[in-house]
Amino acid sequence: MTAAQPATARKPWYYVLYIQVLIAIAVGILIGRFSPKTGIAFKPLGDAFVALIRMMIAPVIFCVIVQGIAGMADIKKVGKVGIKTLIYFELVSTLALLIGVAVAVAIHPGAGLNINLATLNPKAAAVYVGRAKETGFIPFLLSFIPKTFVDAFASGEVPEVLLISILTGFAIAPLGEFGARAVRAVEVANKIVFGIIRIIIRTAPLGALGGMAFTVGSYGMASLSNLIKLIGTFYLTSLIFVVLVLGAIAWWAGFSIFRFLAYIKDELLIVLGTSSSETVLPDMMRKLEGLGASRSVVGLVFPTGYVFNTDGTNIYLALSALFLAQATGTHLSFGQISGMLLFALIASKGGSGVTGTGFVTLAAILAAVPSIPVQGLALLVGIEKFMSECRALTNVVGNGVATLVVSRWQGELDSVKMREVMSHAADQSTPPAA
Repeated sequence: MTAAQPATARKPWYYVLYIQVLIAIAVGILIGRFSPKTGIAFKPLGDAFVALIRMMIAPVIFCVIVQGIAGMADIKKVGKVGIKTLIYFELVSTLALLIGVAVAVAIHPGAGLNINLATLNPKAAAVYVGRAKETGFIPFLLSFIPKTFVDAFASGEVPEVLLISILTGFAIAPLGEFGARAVRAVEVANKIVFGIIRIIIRTAPLGALGGMAFTVGSYGMASLSNLIKLIGTFYLTSLIFVVLVLGAIAWWAGFSIFRFLAYIKDELLIVLGTSSSETVLPDMMRKLEGLGASRSVVGLVFPTGYVFNTDGTNIYLALSALFLAQATGTHLSFGQISGMLLFALIASKGGSGVTGTGFVTLAAILAAVPSIPVQGLALLVGIEKFMSECRALTNVVGNGVATLVVSRWQGELDSVKMREVMSHAADQSTPPAA
């Protein structure tokens, strides 16, 4: 900057998005605490924000993935990136499950509850048990195939949109000049889509306020006293996973996990308020590109992580299943625990960041491991919202780290830019222009 250039004026603190979201969360908690009926009435605000973001998920994934695949000069590169990504996802997902088991065994969050199954209301979790029947390896594979091409966009299901996007990208890639024109058209559409996202994201404080007011107003803290230990154990386990496991991976990839968390603080607060990782998918992709990761790798890895890399969900599944076993006095052998983990590794795939997905998957695991009484799910219904928040937060951080790691493997990460941007994260609410 020369002397003739004026310094860029700093935005007033109340214009910064993450501060607005923080204030909204605090106000929502107060409303829910002191006026529960009013808090419950605020639910449509949170629902509307989540719905607005979900409305844009399909076009975002389609534009970014098609542009990434079709724009690669070497189609073999797509396969290489995909294989590396899946290997990483499976390794880290397995670690998440093992850490969940280790903490549950060490802390015993369900010990001493001595729950009498006859006192539980099986109807409280019946809807989740019914949906769990559709969970499994074959249904998971079939979930990628939409009824029609257009139906993938109408339903907005991430696996279906992924399949359509990948096929379209591969179809455009060999078309030469015609394909290049198609890619340019997708680029224009992509700019329009992200323009809409920027407008919607400004309403995030309202969404966070509605979500938190409803949560506190509906459940309160007093009714959760006997399950506070499980909630605390889950948050502690997720924190350990993020700091130690993802922190070590981030260090290997050349960045600090704490600076990365500071860089995506806006998105984390939005996830906290809405309990859904889908609400930040578009903005996270933009921010990862702002760190110097290539657009093609970001477009392939980050959305795919919503299907294959649900670290927070894996921790939740292992921890909650063992909690229910401990709470109901059910002894599990090493073989039963191992079988549960293998099933969880498969069943956890396909969670697209929607609130409740992890609970449905847990119901499927209990159905597959009959030693743990499935009616024990009734214990967890009241705290599902709080658990969902932690699952979503961990999933977002895990997918962000995965994207940067794969970009580094591919030699498509501008490490200098990444460190520079992260070093200023504490003073910036948005990434600098690429």
